[in-house]
Amino acid sequence: MPATKKSSDCSHIGYAFGKLLKQIGNPVDFELPDWFNKWKPTPYTFIRRNIYLTKKIKRRLEDDGIFCSCTSSPGSSVCGRDCHCGMLLSSCSSGCSCGSLCLNKPFQHQPVKKMKLVQTEKCGAGIVADEDIKHGEFVIEYVGEVIDDKTCEERLWNMKHRGETNFYLCEINRDMVIDATYKGNKSRYINHSCCPNTEMQKWIIDGETRIGIFAMRDIKKGEHLTYDYQFVQFGADQDCHCGAAGCRQKLGVKPSKPKMSSDAALKLVACQVAVSSPKLKAVLSGKDVNQNGGLPVGSSRHAHNRRQIHSRCCIGEVIKISRSINDRSFGIIKRFDKYSNKHSVMFEDGVVEFLDMSKEDWELVTL
Repeated sequence: MPATKKSSDCSHIGYAFGKLLKQIGNPVDFELPDWFNKWKPTPYTFIRRNIYLTKKIKRRLEDDGIFCSCTSSPGSSVCGRDCHCGMLLSSCSSGCSCGSLCLNKPFQHQPVKKMKLVQTEKCGAGIVADEDIKHGEFVIEYVGEVIDDKTCEERLWNMKHRGETNFYLCEINRDMVIDATYKGNKSRYINHSCCPNTEMQKWIIDGETRIGIFAMRDIKKGEHLTYDYQFVQFGADQDCHCGAAGCRQKLGVKPSKPKMSSDAALKLVACQVAVSSPKLKAVLSGKDVNQNGGLPVGSSRHAHNRRQIHSRCCIGEVIKISRSINDRSFGIIKRFDKYSNKHSVMFEDGVVEFLDMSKEDWELVTL
């Protein structure tokens, strides 16, 4: 190509680029549109009640063999804290004598508390209370698709292979799990805390087991709702960012992990009831908790009759139960059922058992 021709072509191209740059103007930093950066929660289908994808357990008798003897008086409600059905986490039924003014039907009659979906700094989506909630009140039911263990395992493996880290699984009973991954309500967004302000309770409603979330203490409007997931970890450990005083540092535990130390267990149990138990507050302040007829630390196994008399006065106390040399657990006495003469005890792993304390080797705990 002649030199003059090449020079002419370069000059023409340079002129064209210069003209184009003038039309474009000064360069600016590239930014994605606002809609792209806006946080969006994981999609799901809203449902009000569980959807059974597995064979539903045959419905038992409506009263499920449990009924109360509460009676109403004109102008007043019935079935408060002393209701036999409520103590056993069973909704009152037609077999009860309480009638239409019964308060022990949280799933049927008590409205879901107002709550808002928010984005947290470290824990993804979360839920905050949009109204004040009192201790013991029903917050919301945990709902989803009810599946069997086989389907649950298949879904878990599929989620693991997709690299998902958010799981919405809650075991109802043997071979039956609630999965809120695809269908559920706002309860699926409630985050974990090692020192939570709500708890999950399994209730029997007309023969069906349902999961309710209840306030463990008074909750102020704007406060994050949390409960202890207590799950067995599936895959790699996940760090816990709850920030609680008794934080376990990891979400869930491996099946092969040994139980936490006695000191750690006691610290966790203490954390869970510190806000609601005046007696435990006294313990944390260095005061004696052996009040109201409670037994002193070190009571022997042979003091059964004495325990039976006084143990009903120990609601809210932290206890240690020894069933063998290597099986010692800490728990909190939550309530007493005068009909069966048994106590409801919540252990450090969140499991609640109804125990005849006269048959257990137990003692009150002081720090």
